[in-house]
Amino acid sequence: MKANEFEKKFDEGDDILDALDLSKARRTMQGQRRVNVDFPIWMIESLDKEASRVGVTRQSIIKIWLAERLEELTANKVLLQRGR
Repeated sequence: MKANEFEKKFDEGDDILDALDLSKARRTMQGQRRVNVDFPIWMIESLDKEASRVGVTRQSIIKIWLAERLEELTANKVLLQRGR
């Protein structure tokens, strides 16, 4: 399929998945690297309580909260740049 045909199908909302080779598709920046972080005991206890309340592991709640905060920072940066 030529690029202009592909774009037309996409723009019209047609299914284009059959035209794609997803066998080697990868999400960027999804690799993992281990880091060690020391937390005070009170913080670990608070993390454990919240993780238990939500039904996830301590590691998951840390990842969720860090991701939310980083997304918030990125969104704020974009808004500030638009305001210039």
